[in-house]
Amino acid sequence: MIQNHEIDYRIIGEEMQCVEIELDPQETAIGESGSFMMMDREIQMETIFGDGSNNTSNSGLLGKLMSAGKRLLIGESLFMTAFTNAGNGKKKVTFAAPYPGKIIPLDLYRLNGKIICQKDAFLCAAKGVSVGIEFQKKLGTGLFGGEGFIMEKLEGDGMAFVHAGGHVLERELQAGELIKIDTGCIVAFTHTIHYDIQFIGGIKNTIFGGEGLFFATLEGPGKVWIQSLPISRLASRIMSYGRVGGRKEEGSILGGLGNLLDGDGI
Repeated sequence: MIQNHEIDYRIIGEEMQCVEIELDPQETAIGESGSFMMMDREIQMETIFGDGSNNTSNSGLLGKLMSAGKRLLIGESLFMTAFTNAGNGKKKVTFAAPYPGKIIPLDLYRLNGKIICQKDAFLCAAKGVSVGIEFQKKLGTGLFGGEGFIMEKLEGDGMAFVHAGGHVLERELQAGELIKIDTGCIVAFTHTIHYDIQFIGGIKNTIFGGEGLFFATLEGPGKVWIQSLPISRLASRIMSYGRVGGRKEEGSILGGLGNLLDGDGI
C-alpha cells in the first residue's frame, strides 16, 4: 500500500534545470531549504520540523528531535518547507537546482524503497518520503571516505528528486561487478550496492597523481548514478583561478607571461 503522496512532475531545462511538480488538492511536496523557485496562488507554504514523514520510529517529540538533529551532521537545516495544494484543481510548485547539472527523478516504489545519496544531493520529494542519514560502518570508510562517510538516506514509496553536477551517468551493476570511482562523483546508489573505500597505493600515484589517496568501490547488484562534475571539484577550480591575479598559474613561466600579455602585470 502506497503511503507517500503521489505527485506528477516535469523536469525543465538543460544545464540549469528545475522540476515542476503538479499537486492534486491536499497533496503536499517537501523541499530542501533554498530550493523553492515559484508556485501557484493556491499553494500553501509551511515550514516544518524535520521531513514531515510518517515514520513511526520517529514518532513523539524526542524521536522528531533526534531525526531532525541528525540532519545537522550532513550540513542540512533542521527544517524543511512543505507545499500543499489548498485549492480545488491541480496546482504547481517548482524547485530549482542550486548549480549547473541535472535533476534525477527517483521512484522509490520501483527502487525497493531506499536510496543512498550524497549529503548535499537531495532537492525535493513527495510528502511521506523520509530523509535521514546513512553512516558507513567500516573504519576505513569512516576515516578516509571524504564525501562518502556520512550520506543521505531516502526511504519511502514516493517520488524523490536529487541533483548532480555536470552530466549524469546511470549504470546498472550485476552481482559481483565492481567499479572504482572518485568519492565526489557518486550521486546515489540503491541500498543493495556494497560501498567501500580503497587506498590507491604506489609512491608515484600518492605523490604525483593529483587524484587523492583514496577512491570508492561500488559492487553490485544494484543501480548507481554518477556525476561528471562534483560541486567540490568545481569550487576548487574556481578558487585556484582566483588565487593569483584572477588566473591559475600552471607552474611554468608561461603562466606569468600570459598575465603580462593580458595586461595584468606583476
